[in-house]
Amino acid sequence: EVQAAPRRPARPDTQSSATLLSAVGTMGKAGQARQVFRTFGQKHKSSLKVKSTEKKLTQSQKLKKGLEPGSVLILLAGRFRGRRVVFLKQLESGLLLVTGPYAVNGVPLRRVNQRMCIATSTKADLKGADFVSVDDKYFAREAAAKKSKKDEMFAAGASKSSMSDEKKAGQKKMDEAVVKGLSTDVKSYLKACFSLSSKMYPHELKF
Repeated sequence: EVQAAPRRPARPDTQSSATLLSAVGTMGKAGQARQVFRTFGQKHKSSLKVKSTEKKLTQSQKLKKGLEPGSVLILLAGRFRGRRVVFLKQLESGLLLVTGPYAVNGVPLRRVNQRMCIATSTKADLKGADFVSVDDKYFAREAAAKKSKKDEMFAAGASKSSMSDEKKAGQKKMDEAVVKGLSTDVKSYLKACFSLSSKMYPHELKF
């Protein structure tokens, strides 16, 4: 009896709806046909996302250990790095509101990230100090009017906008209560700048 030859397996459909296998050019690397895979019917993921109109509420950061209103901090970055300031309160944005006071060491009201400061054991008396009116909007910059290119060229050497008279008066009024609660030793401590000399290691210092 003559046995029938085994049937060959059916070849897969090369042009399917999911992928399309096309040979580009004659030969690719290692003598193999160059293959390009393409997909059909898949929408972009970004088109499926729905934009939410609700704004995420910013969670206030927890204060570091030893940070309390009245604590003296050492700034580690910014224009006044190395200066000692008095911590007043934490704002809604999570930043710390600090002051020199300006009459003592020339540091005005500023917002500081608590990661960029060192808390010390020295504290100041804040009785009678009122900083309720100071918030994040207090530090918002005023929108300047748009100028033409010619005006910008002539105004390049002009002086920068300084603090308004209202803020200067408010700064002086709010710092008066803080200055009254400072002793002479604390005032001299706030005036001194923090710096490290040779054979001084920060991890061995006690603030």
